[in-house]
Amino acid sequence: MSGGVDSSVTAALLAEQGYDVVGVTLQLYDHGAAIARKGACCAGQDIYDARQVADKLGIPHYVLDYESRFSQSVMEDFADSYTRGETPLPCVLCNQRVKFRDLLSMARELGAEALATGHYVRRVMGAKGAELHRAADDSKDQSYFLFATTQEQLDFLRFPLGDMQAKTQTRALAERFGLPVATKPDSQDICFVPNGDYASVVARLRPGAIEAGEIVDETGTVLGQHEGIIHFTVGQRKGLNLSDRSGEQNEPLYVIRIDASTKQVVVGPRASLAQQKVTLRDINWLGDPVPPEGIEVQVKLRSAQPPLPAHFTRSAGLEGHLTLDMPAFGVAPGQAGVIYQENRVLGGGWICR
Repeated sequence: MSGGVDSSVTAALLAEQGYDVVGVTLQLYDHGAAIARKGACCAGQDIYDARQVADKLGIPHYVLDYESRFSQSVMEDFADSYTRGETPLPCVLCNQRVKFRDLLSMARELGAEALATGHYVRRVMGAKGAELHRAADDSKDQSYFLFATTQEQLDFLRFPLGDMQAKTQTRALAERFGLPVATKPDSQDICFVPNGDYASVVARLRPGAIEAGEIVDETGTVLGQHEGIIHFTVGQRKGLNLSDRSGEQNEPLYVIRIDASTKQVVVGPRASLAQQKVTLRDINWLGDPVPPEGIEVQVKLRSAQPPLPAHFTRSAGLEGHLTLDMPAFGVAPGQAGVIYQENRVLGGGWICR
């Protein structure tokens, strides 16, 4: 129970259906900083809100201090990813390494028969067991962030909100249950990044890692300076501060790639962003074995982008290769490539090149 409307309604639905529900909230980062912040998952106000909902429902509520685990498993990786010139996805790591690993293990120790969350995703029973599917409401679907869920975890997980047709339906249920969070806004920020200031978090976790460098074009010509590669992501257009270009070359420039070894940000025209081959590492697979010749799939390369048709093949290890039917723009190392067939999540991995 994160203290938001989704997990609160999840608890209320299960309690109404007669299940023996226990509410658990994770304290994931410094409590002193958390109690002063609102609008982010697992902050101090949210822990209070979760407790109020549990009291309303008459269910036990526990707060687990996972600060150390979260720091080691998510925040440290977040900082390292930025210093490598990548664009990290900490919410995936939180689900993979904390909620669906450590918390799920705790749930089993407590004798629970299932762990339910407020994610908008569906668990569908197929011919060979539980499958992960996109939510009924495309605008709220969170399957991209759950690609690393293993089959063993999926067998134990439940997602009661996956069939909701719209977020308004969830809020209407919160009103019906009389929950104090019925009108609470959705959290937008990454919980440990106040006001979206990634640089300050990385600077605190990796002192001295943020170094100035050059902005260069694809030929290596220096166009300007920057104050640290962590301020950039592949596909970015704004914030380059290259206003002195003129003539034929005065066309919009985008970040094409980031070279952490030289501290260079390489820019070029939008056409240079086009990528048709993408390599994924650390593949998690929920589908049938992939034949040597590969399979036709759809893939999401960013959470907010629509799925793209592609051909997928696997290497002997945990590496996979995507050949897109049409080039994609803004493919960033550190993001996820999540593979679908229709609404089913087959698996995915981390974009490495």
